[in-house]
Amino acid sequence: MKNFKELKIWQKGMRIANDCYKLVAQFPNQEKFGLCTQITRSAVSIPSNIAEGSSRRSEKEYCRYIEISLGSAFELETQLLIAHELNYGDAALRSRILSDVWEEQKMLVKFMSSLACS
Repeated sequence: MKNFKELKIWQKGMRIANDCYKLVAQFPNQEKFGLCTQITRSAVSIPSNIAEGSSRRSEKEYCRYIEISLGSAFELETQLLIAHELNYGDAALRSRILSDVWEEQKMLVKFMSSLACS
């Protein structure tokens, strides 16, 4: 079992999730059960799957959880782009989160390469 809290991909994922909660707090009330929920669920999924994957015994299983994290990062990117189109939340915060998500995606791909995920 690896210490997931030491992984930069987990730490960045945690920052993204925290920032997403700050962002959706600024959304209109009608989005409480729509886009807000989608954004927070996909954001929380990124570090959660990194953590869960670290408990797996085989590298193949670990890779699968990192792939799920990557999928959640792409899902979150799409949701943030929708929020941008709708002009929801603070533009500077939204932009910073998007930049962090793009960096996280690259980091996850690189991490998967280091694990020799196929």
